[in-house]
Amino acid sequence: MMCGWLAAMAWTGMVQAQVHLSGLDKGMTGPRAQMAVLGSAHLAKMHGDVQPRALEPLLQRLAAFRPDVITVEQIPGAGCELMAQYPTIYSAEGIATYCDATEKAHAATGLDVPAAIAQVQATLADWPAHPAPSRRRHLAALFLAANDRASALVQWLQLAEAERHAGDGVDAALAALLDELATADDETFSIGAHLAARLGLQRVFPIDDHTGDSIDVDDVQGFATALRQAWAGAKAETQPRRAREKALFKQGDMLALYRYLNRPDVMRTAIEGDFRAALRESSPEHFGQLYVAGWETRNLRMVANIRAAFRERPGARVLAIVGASHKPWFDNLLGLMQGVDVLDVESLLGPSGTHPDRPAPPTSAARGKAS
Repeated sequence: MMCGWLAAMAWTGMVQAQVHLSGLDKGMTGPRAQMAVLGSAHLAKMHGDVQPRALEPLLQRLAAFRPDVITVEQIPGAGCELMAQYPTIYSAEGIATYCDATEKAHAATGLDVPAAIAQVQATLADWPAHPAPSRRRHLAALFLAANDRASALVQWLQLAEAERHAGDGVDAALAALLDELATADDETFSIGAHLAARLGLQRVFPIDDHTGDSIDVDDVQGFATALRQAWAGAKAETQPRRAREKALFKQGDMLALYRYLNRPDVMRTAIEGDFRAALRESSPEHFGQLYVAGWETRNLRMVANIRAAFRERPGARVLAIVGASHKPWFDNLLGLMQGVDVLDVESLLGPSGTHPDRPAPPTSAARGKAS
């Protein structure tokens, strides 16, 4: 009994000896970053068209926050290249699900993804205050070759309509692709890229990562069945939320939809019906725990990519646009970062979300390479 008591005391001491980092940045000199995480619907899966004017109230609210950095839920070109190097781990079908093809951009520019990424970095490092349309077209082509379609669209949208044509590395096929992306029902483009262009930013930052959630299980069918059964058991709690989301989408009230998605009670219902239900499933293989472990690994790596996007920019205003189920993890993990304040995104979307006291955002030309 004494040995057990001593062991328990030793374990308790280990727990109490942990170093908590919450106050590490107290007294920090320099500006604090302001971080807002927008939980989004995956618009391409909502089974209906999104009219541009329906998104305008949401875009106005987000523009009032005036982010310097915008991140989107896409895998960076470098991440897709990494996965392609390991076909025994990441299947070609899986990569095609998450990564866009770059053959057309390679044919137009002659650049593979690594070379295009290097040229993007060099171009942005020497970006002029008043870029000519030819330079924007060229940078759009480089972004496409670098497998960063959202950033290519940011450049395309800042061209006058008459300048959105082939030339300077953009051939007819790429010009058609960019025009298609400009009207795509996808939050990466219709919110992230359109907002960045409106604010005069030069790019968005893709931060998704699927290298950590390729769960290795022998019984794939058993894994899928266990999760489906777990989710079915929580259907009574989750169905009303999904019905409300669909109704708001069908009404075309996108601002109301995003306000709803980002409510804490709605997010809690969503994650309990998904991840808590999975943790409670009783398969001998503990499939639910494996699923949640993969999900958490993915979120950790995504948040690391967000942090990297503004690591050289103390005091940046950062907007992360991500599927709503990620938001609770993002808010918690980003709250551990030093010199970073995680803002209440509800205040940005609600009546108090406008900020008339702030000066107008600088134009694209004025921001130049600082963006």
